[in-house]
Amino acid sequence: MIDVLSTVHRSNRRLLAVSFALFAGAGAATAAGVGPAMTVGATALAVGGVYCAALYADRVSRPTLARLSLGLWIAFLGVAGLHLVGLETVAGVAPGSTAAGVHSLSALTWASLLLPCSTTVFLGFREYASSGAVADEQALEGETSDYSTR
Repeated sequence: MIDVLSTVHRSNRRLLAVSFALFAGAGAATAAGVGPAMTVGATALAVGGVYCAALYADRVSRPTLARLSLGLWIAFLGVAGLHLVGLETVAGVAPGSTAAGVHSLSALTWASLLLPCSTTVFLGFREYASSGAVADEQALEGETSDYSTR
């Protein structure tokens, strides 16, 4: 018997990578400067990142999404530790321009924050929908009261 490998998992990872890249782009745009054009651009990139994260969350199982969310939060805590030392200090250690290093670390920080936030929110939506709360609310709207109004 010949087993055929599914390519669905690879496409799921690609969505996650695109989402991370879009969030990093939004972080880089906010670190680059202030202005209406940068804000609109960063917002558009962040919305695209959330969309890709939503597509990813729809294609994977709840346990996979929960493990991913937990792992991403742990990764964010590691990246946030760089802020304790200082972005300029960390960027100064690496070869190259300190300003470019700070912008890169800011982009990494935004991406590592927005991606776990997105996956956690979509996990929460999925848990809420599967808990029966949505069905209970719909049942309450259509039910008549058992109590007499005489």
